[in-house]
Amino acid sequence: MNINPVLLLACIALCMLVGFAGSVFTPEPGSDWYYSVLNKPSWNPPSWLFAPVWTVIFVLMGISLSLVLKEGADKPVVAAALVVFGVNLFLNFGWSAMFFGLQSPFWGYLEIMALWLSIILAIVLFAAVSRTASYLLIPYLLWVSFASYLTFTIWRLNP
Repeated sequence: MNINPVLLLACIALCMLVGFAGSVFTPEPGSDWYYSVLNKPSWNPPSWLFAPVWTVIFVLMGISLSLVLKEGADKPVVAAALVVFGVNLFLNFGWSAMFFGLQSPFWGYLEIMALWLSIILAIVLFAAVSRTASYLLIPYLLWVSFASYLTFTIWRLNP
């Protein structure tokens, strides 16, 4: 796995930047809507867990992206994978905007379902370029699967 370190760092930085951009919608500890108004299930993870989990996922996404990019964006399968990955990053940002920014578990749920589908498609397309790149997206899929169920549950608890 011979990756240009500049490409690797740029890909990780891009993913982290998207995560940081989405975090502007994340409520501050003690904010009224998320911490006091919303009903959440008893199994809702503690707030401190989200930042380290997302950091690891964004790093894995960046490594995965660099493995695909190193194969050359001029190849049709790579170009398709990059388009899907770009849409995926946009949807990742969009969940925070919908759920926290609009304070809408319903729109957050609809949006996270689109995100989940885009991760599946990214895994399929990345696998056509690099099996390792596709495997690195599996933790992302697992976490978003959990987050999808959590979002659905919060929506149902807050009609």
